[in-house]
Amino acid sequence: MRLAGIVTATCMIALVAGCASTPGSDRTASAGEQAATGQSADNSGPPPPPPPPPPPPPPPHVSIMPGLSAAAPIMSGPGTKRSAGVYVPPVIVPTDPGRERYDGKEISPVHIARSEPVSTFSVDVDTGAYANARRFLGLGQLPPRDAVRSEELINYFRYDYPVPRSRDVPFTVTTDVAVTPWNPATRLMRIGLRGYDLPRAARPPANLVFLVDVSGSMSSEDKLPLVKSALSQLAGELGARDRVSIVVYAGASGLVLEPTSDPAKIRAALDRLSAGGSTAGAAGLELAYRVARDNFIEGGVNRILLATDGDFNVGVSDTRALIRMVERERDSGITLTTLGFGQGNYNEAMMEQIADHGNGNYAYIDSALEARKVLGEQMSSTLFTIARDVKIQVEFNPAQVSQYRLIGYENRLLREEDFDNDRVDAGDIGAGHQVTALYEIVPAGGKGWIAPRRYDETPPDSAAGRAGELAFIKLRYKLPDGQTSRLIERPVPGALLKTSAPPAGDFAFAAAVAAFGQTLRGDPMMNGFTGARIVALAGRQQDFWRQEFIRLVGVAGGLMRMETAAE
Repeated sequence: MRLAGIVTATCMIALVAGCASTPGSDRTASAGEQAATGQSADNSGPPPPPPPPPPPPPPPHVSIMPGLSAAAPIMSGPGTKRSAGVYVPPVIVPTDPGRERYDGKEISPVHIARSEPVSTFSVDVDTGAYANARRFLGLGQLPPRDAVRSEELINYFRYDYPVPRSRDVPFTVTTDVAVTPWNPATRLMRIGLRGYDLPRAARPPANLVFLVDVSGSMSSEDKLPLVKSALSQLAGELGARDRVSIVVYAGASGLVLEPTSDPAKIRAALDRLSAGGSTAGAAGLELAYRVARDNFIEGGVNRILLATDGDFNVGVSDTRALIRMVERERDSGITLTTLGFGQGNYNEAMMEQIADHGNGNYAYIDSALEARKVLGEQMSSTLFTIARDVKIQVEFNPAQVSQYRLIGYENRLLREEDFDNDRVDAGDIGAGHQVTALYEIVPAGGKGWIAPRRYDETPPDSAAGRAGELAFIKLRYKLPDGQTSRLIERPVPGALLKTSAPPAGDFAFAAAVAAFGQTLRGDPMMNGFTGARIVALAGRQQDFWRQEFIRLVGVAGGLMRMETAAE
């Protein structure tokens, strides 16, 4: 049984002295009132009771916030007169995630290297799953298992990968091997990519369309008000050559700001937005694409930033239909980034998938600090693509590896034949982006998850002859304006298996994050790796975000113990 959460309540106590009766409330009913009540005009029956007096209006100095009645006036500040009521500060109420929608996948299976030596997947630079999991833990709840994607937790953090020496190859490739912390019989193989940084002066001009959901479901403080704050921060990061348009949608869609590079105009337009009505998200997307096409910048960035809780309920709302729409538009050079907000009715399944198919990225914004991280500090990664359709293919040498499994990337898996097919879409890498992938592998002759088969054949001579290679890695990518992919190939030395030691430094922290993600997902192959061991593996950290991770591991550990005790 999943932990329902620690439920607290907002309490507002009003002390009301009483209400005077309304003048004339005891008058005799009129003829029309008598007719309406079935009484005769000759007063033959008993008189009807007087109507109740209307509620008194709120005091003129009291501001009634949404969700609070006039009987609960807001009093604040030292020395405030409290004759009208008493103010008790509100606290956050956890929301049942039952109405939230996720598209979880089964944990990646184990593969026999001899029969399935090749693993192929698309890169993923999304980070939304981490911020969303943090939101649940902050509310005293474990995140739903379907909401956790381990690769997005790992890729939320930055690691010490080398910077590319030139832009001829847009990213570096790093590989290393260590003993698996939760299973000494296996090894972790890490593949790390890092894109080149893009100085501000070298950024191409951007044509951005802010597509903002202003429907009634966006009225809470963690939705539209946070959207305004997030996009206002981005407005301050843009240059004179950049253009921003704002499209909104509720029951219908409309253009509320013509293209401009003036941050003051952008912020003023955002400030005027208010929430109300139903959610015609597809109509808003169509209008946003039309505006983006009308202001298209050749050689520049043409991107829509959709800010919503994903609760589309008018017009096209089927995720597959929305995917087909964004796939048609991405071929024209207009990409889509989705920014998720709020809780309770959050449709993460749609948000993540349309961003993937729209050649963009997906982030979840749970605070102003996260907004600053995604749209301020990491703006170049969010907006400026340096490599498209990036695919990774790993071929394991059966003479060195008997079994393996990929940690995460379950919804990014590709068929082996998709790797060389340039028509197959894959993930994009932005300026400064990093991508980390971890494989857990069983050295040949070691104890694996799958018992030996009776009729296994000996390794083929070709594999035995390349015993010096642990694996062979291939990467395909396209330049931002290219249509033909380029290939990077490199072997992973077999000596890394023999010299492998427990992970240290950055590798240890990446392994700790992977262990946390797999534990939240209920991975049965974690061998009871506890939160305390995850914290020890992560080590002492100076970075704020890494320190926060360690605190979250502690919170999750406590919730898991409570859940176990409840069972």
